[in-house]
Amino acid sequence: QGKKLTDALRISAYVFSTGLLMFTALVNTASWFMQNITLGNFWQTAWLEFYDHVEGDEWTIFLVGAALVPALAFWGFNGILLVADITGKPTFITRYRIQLGKNDPVDRKKLWKAIYTVLGNQFFVSFPMLVPMFYIMKWWENTFSKELPTFQWFLVELSIFTVVEEILFYYTHRLVHHPVLYKHIHKKHHEWTAPIGVVSIYAHPIEHIVSNTLPVMTGPMIMGSHIVSISAWFSIALVTTSISHCGYHLPLLPSPEFHDFHHLKFNQCYGVLGVLDFLHGTDKMFRQTKAFERHKVLLSFTPLSESIPEPPKKEE
Repeated sequence: QGKKLTDALRISAYVFSTGLLMFTALVNTASWFMQNITLGNFWQTAWLEFYDHVEGDEWTIFLVGAALVPALAFWGFNGILLVADITGKPTFITRYRIQLGKNDPVDRKKLWKAIYTVLGNQFFVSFPMLVPMFYIMKWWENTFSKELPTFQWFLVELSIFTVVEEILFYYTHRLVHHPVLYKHIHKKHHEWTAPIGVVSIYAHPIEHIVSNTLPVMTGPMIMGSHIVSISAWFSIALVTTSISHCGYHLPLLPSPEFHDFHHLKFNQCYGVLGVLDFLHGTDKMFRQTKAFERHKVLLSFTPLSESIPEPPKKEE
C-alpha cells in the first residue's frame, strides 16, 4: 500500500509539474505576443492618437473609457440577443434556449419596461457614480498615463478585479435576498424567472448601486488602474453578466446555466464564479440537476438541452 501511495504521489507530482510548466510557457508566449505585437504597437499608437485628439482632457477620456465604450459593448451584444428574443430568429440562436418554451417570443410590454429601467439605471445611477470614481482615479495619478500598462499587468489586474467582484457580489446578493430587502428591492430583478440579456441590470436603483455597480468599480479603484484597463474590465463585466442572463447556452461562450438556475429557483447560485457558493453550500441543489451537467463551455453545435435533456416528468 505504501509503494502504491508513493507511486501515485510521484505520478501526480509529475503530471502537475508538467502541466504547470506547459501553462506557464503558454501564458508567457501569449503575453509576449500581446505585448510586443499587439499592445506594443497598434494599441499604444491608437491610445496616443486618441489622447492627443482630446488634448489630454481627463474627464473626456474617463467619460469615453468608463461610460461610452462599456455602454456600446452592452447594447451591441444585447442588440443581437434582442432580435432573437423578439423575432425568434435566427433559429440558430433560439435552438440554444435554456428554459424551453419561455420567452418564445418575449413579452414586448414586459421587455420595454425592462429597457426603460435599464436606461434609467445607466443614466441616473451608473453615470453619477463615475463622478466620485473619477476623482479617486485622479488621486492615483496613473489612470491617464500616456503609457499603457503591460499585457501581463492587465492580466494580474483582471484576476484581482474578478476576485473582488466575486466576493462583493456574492455577499451583497445574498443580503438583498433577505426577506425584508427582497420584498422591497430585489424582487424587481426576479420578475424574470427566465431572464434575457438586457435584464442583467434590470434592478431597483439601490440594488444597482450596491450589488451591480460597486463590486465592479471597487477593483480598479483599489488598484489605481489605467483608464484602458478600466474600460476593458467594465466592458467584459457587462458582456459577461449579459451572457449569464441571456437565456441561451451558445457555443464557445461561458455557460449561463449557473445564474439561469438562480432565477429559476431563487435560493441557489448567488455568485458569479461559483466558488463562494461551493464554500457556503448554496449550490447543493444545482449540483444535483441536469443543469449542472450542462454547466460547461459548449464546444459543438448540438444544443446541450438536446445532448443532456431533462429527465421526462413522471405521470401522476
